Amino acid sequence: MPKESFIINRIRSVGFAAKGALLLIKTEPSIKIQVFITVVVTAAGFYFDISNIEWALQTIAIAMVLGTEGMNTAVEKLADFIHPDHDPKIGFIKDVSAGAVMLVSIAASIVGLIIYIPRLL
Repeated sequence: MPKESFIINRIRSVGFAAKGALLLIKTEPSIKIQVFITVVVTAAGFYFDISNIEWALQTIAIAMVLGTEGMNTAVEKLADFIHPDHDPKIGFIKDVSAGAVMLVSIAASIVGLIIYIPRLL
């Protein structure tokens, strides 16, 4: 069997990644809320005409929250697959993963407050 070309392999990888992102959005309630917040703060960015630096910070904050939530979901699904029954060690792993999402979300909220509070006052 001939080896796939690098380009075809990359295109296929992007397809798998896009499928994963859509699965995440379709199946996880928390990511639906985060995507809604993303739309709201993006609209606010246009409305308040935020600077390029503020756009960069907002984009990084959004990406960190969504990416961390995706990893948290993957960790939880994997943990449930490996050990479907309640186990304190699995619970610890899932709690730490959820805690990472919380920490990133707090930081992203602070970025949002720094950008938008002066405009709202």
